[in-house]
Amino acid sequence: MYQIEEMGDRNDRVPMMTGRTRRSTIGPTPAGGNSKQANGSKQSSAGGKTPSHPSHSNGKVKKEKQVYEPVRTPQERSKICERLSCHVLQESLLSSASGYSNYRGILNWCVVMLVLSNARLFLENLLKYGILVDPIQVVSLFLKDPYSWPAPCLVIVSNVFIMAALYTERRLSVGTISETTGTFLYLVNLTTLLCFPSATVLTLTSMTPAGGVFALGVYTILFMKLYSYKDVNMWCREIRNTKARTLTRSHSCPSVAQSNGSAVHAHVFYPGNLTHRDIYYFVFAPTLCYELNFPRSPRIRKSFLLRRLFEMLFFIQLLIGLVQQWIVPTIQNSMKPFQDMDFSRMMERMLKLAVPNHLIWLIFFYWFFHSSMNFVAELMQFGDREFYRDWWNSETVTYFWSNWNIPVHKWCLRHFYKPIMRRGANKWVAQTAVFLVSAFFHEYLVSVPLKMFRLWAFMGMMSQIPLAWFVGHFLRGNHGNAAVWISLIIGQPVAVLMKVAHLQFQD
Repeated sequence: MYQIEEMGDRNDRVPMMTGRTRRSTIGPTPAGGNSKQANGSKQSSAGGKTPSHPSHSNGKVKKEKQVYEPVRTPQERSKICERLSCHVLQESLLSSASGYSNYRGILNWCVVMLVLSNARLFLENLLKYGILVDPIQVVSLFLKDPYSWPAPCLVIVSNVFIMAALYTERRLSVGTISETTGTFLYLVNLTTLLCFPSATVLTLTSMTPAGGVFALGVYTILFMKLYSYKDVNMWCREIRNTKARTLTRSHSCPSVAQSNGSAVHAHVFYPGNLTHRDIYYFVFAPTLCYELNFPRSPRIRKSFLLRRLFEMLFFIQLLIGLVQQWIVPTIQNSMKPFQDMDFSRMMERMLKLAVPNHLIWLIFFYWFFHSSMNFVAELMQFGDREFYRDWWNSETVTYFWSNWNIPVHKWCLRHFYKPIMRRGANKWVAQTAVFLVSAFFHEYLVSVPLKMFRLWAFMGMMSQIPLAWFVGHFLRGNHGNAAVWISLIIGQPVAVLMKVAHLQFQD
């Protein structure tokens, strides 16, 4: 770009910017002719002389000086572009094509709205029913008679089955009994392990439903642990028989040497693991799968342990308070619509129960799978702390059941699903078999303590199979995740109300 100046007086300069390069010559023109000035205007010549520009002095004309504009840097050009334009090609943030994913503020808003809405419901509950929380009432749920403790006594008796499994393995390790005899002894031991406590719960009138659930829960966990104990030791004997003596493990409770504050554990071969300390470490460890080399943490972190203990005490009190203050009155008010078969009121009661029930379920999940299991793991220096995965991001029902309870998932995968697959079954048959086992134990833990056999829990678990098929084939991404959440929020209160309604009709 050129800058053209008409030079007049030394102190009188008029700059002009043009859009293209133009050269201007100012001088005399032929007589009677016209001349175009730099500004594009025509001037007439009179008397053979070109009229002077008003800024010219004494009729003298000087040639224009041509000045080149300096070359601009990219930074200067970008600044000019920023001043001249303010729009770019882009999508709105809420459009899926934008690729935006930081919704932290919206998540915080959802949490605030959830707190406010539940605070209103809680205040309404207090105004309507008053304070219903009674810690003493919790004790009566487990004990009818303060001098009769059937559930704790039943748990103590479980040591008989633990010793039976240990001494059976010792006889198998030295060849005193055959594998067939050992399998038969385990069959008797594990069958009795399930039948004896259920028969006790059903026959003892002093056994409360809460005490029965606790005792049967302990026996169910012990059944799964001893089944894993049997399988792993059998695999060890198979490896020993093939002369592959390479499988080692750390003692579960060895004599510990201290080195820079860390525990140094020795290693042993099978059958060195068949000790009382070893099996009881496994019984109390937060896992259902026995193995020959438990990962061990180097030390006990006291601050971590105290935090988990505080969480355990706090959340168990919160759970008890919410059940007494929120769940019990809602269930009691739900009985009349069931008696009158008023479906609209039944639906309203179910939705009203869904929110507190789901909140209590979430608190229970954190209390049990995070606080309690991490407390036990830290106390026992158990290194594998993967008790759950990101089940809240589940886009399929199968993913949810595989990730919300990792100890059970590992046991089913290791001792049930893979053995069925190795026998030639297809994936669908193996998954159905796993759901059948899970449905059986859900019904076992609900129907026996309540002394009521209507298979509600069993059918609820088996209904997950068609639901998993539907969600997996027709719903993907966020839609699948929403379907999983809806099944959790709505499915649980439906099961609770059906159980309570059935008990009410029996009375």
